[in-house]
Amino acid sequence: MKEKLIVIIDYNLGNLFSVKHACDHVGLNTVTSNDVELINKADALILPGVGAFGEAMNNINELDIKESIVNRAKEGVPLLGVCLGLQLLFEESEEFGHQEGLGLLAGSVKRLPSSSSDGQKFKVPQISWNTIHGESKPWSSTILNSVDDGEYFYFVHSYYVSPSDESEILCTTEYAGIKYCSGIMKNNIIAVQFHPEKSGEKGISVYRNWAIQNDLI
Repeated sequence: MKEKLIVIIDYNLGNLFSVKHACDHVGLNTVTSNDVELINKADALILPGVGAFGEAMNNINELDIKESIVNRAKEGVPLLGVCLGLQLLFEESEEFGHQEGLGLLAGSVKRLPSSSSDGQKFKVPQISWNTIHGESKPWSSTILNSVDDGEYFYFVHSYYVSPSDESEILCTTEYAGIKYCSGIMKNNIIAVQFHPEKSGEKGISVYRNWAIQNDLI
């Protein structure tokens, strides 16, 4: 059987090495690239990222890869988003003014509050281990198949996604007095706010589950 090709999309703003290392560890055949031809023939795509939403979209537009990413996702190619990669899938962000995203998921990206309703102060960005919790979707058939409710994962972010369709929420996390979406799944698109590749063996299992469930290894 022909080995499947997974492209980790390089738009000059991401945690590329650690994502590739995690993928290699579970046996995925990955290449890090922003080459349109590779994206167009990939069997699956990973959209990682750390940094500002607007800069990321500017890079994606300048590299002329937005159309390819959107088209491949709409064709049903498995797409995994990580951290900023989750946020970029949405229609818009309020980071540094209004910014347009890839528009594959309905909803927006909002800033984490620096204080809760009772006046408690919180650091933004959130740089810490935090727990994830199940919502409407059962985890048994998802990339969180081997993860327990309340499992800790590593987060680094100042913004969070607010999906228009709450039925697409895979998991939630609480911070700064709010409960926000930390994972989402819609058909072939699945994405998480936390960093599985920096979250130990449970995090590695997220990549392994994604690979197995999409017949990539």
